[in-house]
Amino acid sequence: MELQYTPSQQAFRAEIRDWLAANKPSEPLITLECEEGFHQHVAWERKLARGNWGMVTWPEAYGGRGLDLVEWLIFEEEYWGSGAPLRANQNGIFLLGPTIMEYGTDDQKQRFLTPMAAGEKIWAQAWSEPGAGSDMAAIKATAVRDGDHYVLNGQKTWSSRASFADWGFGLFRTEEGSQRHKGLSFLLFDLESAGITRRPIRQLHGDPGFAELFFDDVRVPVENRLAGEGEGWSVAMATAGFERGLMLRSPGRFQATARRLIDLFRKHEASATPSAREAVSKAWMDTQAYAYNTYAVTAKIMAGGSIGAEASLNKIFWSELDRAMHRTAMQLLGAAGELRRFADGTANDWLEGYIFSLSGPIYAGSNEIQRNITAERLLGMPRVGKG
Repeated sequence: MELQYTPSQQAFRAEIRDWLAANKPSEPLITLECEEGFHQHVAWERKLARGNWGMVTWPEAYGGRGLDLVEWLIFEEEYWGSGAPLRANQNGIFLLGPTIMEYGTDDQKQRFLTPMAAGEKIWAQAWSEPGAGSDMAAIKATAVRDGDHYVLNGQKTWSSRASFADWGFGLFRTEEGSQRHKGLSFLLFDLESAGITRRPIRQLHGDPGFAELFFDDVRVPVENRLAGEGEGWSVAMATAGFERGLMLRSPGRFQATARRLIDLFRKHEASATPSAREAVSKAWMDTQAYAYNTYAVTAKIMAGGSIGAEASLNKIFWSELDRAMHRTAMQLLGAAGELRRFADGTANDWLEGYIFSLSGPIYAGSNEIQRNITAERLLGMPRVGKG
């Protein structure tokens, strides 16, 4: 199968390729998970915005270019293929941004999308709680209405980017006594608000890419609520769809990893096992299959369709693919690859990627939950214990 692009799409590909070649950092940035590296990545976000590349599919009125999803896929292919840095604001532009497009008021779109695309406000995702991870319906943090404000109390954990971000979004229980999916509202809050305490969580590599958040009588304007009171579950499921579906993990990201894996295999081919050769070949085929499937889904969406439970199948595939590729890389590097974290840039990239890939089957909804959704909603299988 070979994808065919129009002359305008080819011209767009050349434009972004040339811009990245002239503007991307000449040296790798420090990891996004530490404070210094975070600010380096934010500076890159703002440089992207000055080139009008903040979020190309958004309307021009909100800092975008008004391009379609195929052009976004082309942008992502060139972006990741160039070796450009991770996006510091991925929780904002890929998850919250599309959610605001769908559920936000005109005022909310203008207030939040424009500075998001410009890299002026970096967003944290604050959903999980100590007793509500993959089961978000177990959320207990509360938001009690007090005039034109909500008063927030409770705790969030594993809040991505929350150690250094400016704003956060999350679900809070706004109906006293409500259970499970009912009585939840989707709120946006300034992380510098009085009453919010951040406690960084250090990961396996020692850097605080996540944080616990504690809310003690935090006042948030009602105008920062997306959709109606008590409608938060529907809003959050839309956000989760963006996270598991097209936006957060584009094919270009995995195609770039597969190309790097092939290069690594060539360097170690003399000592590589037959199983390693097979794994590298499978990685390339799987990334291409993922790309073709994504283009097919994109065509469906552009024709007026939507992506529903298929997003769960999508999430399982890319998370398992990412883990498999990095596991193969570490096997090619051998035991020494685990000892060169600070000594060799290539080994460091693969090791950091491998550590992160282990979380792939957990974040964005654990793969066990996604398999249940796939079985029930796509295959029509009954729930355990039901006929």
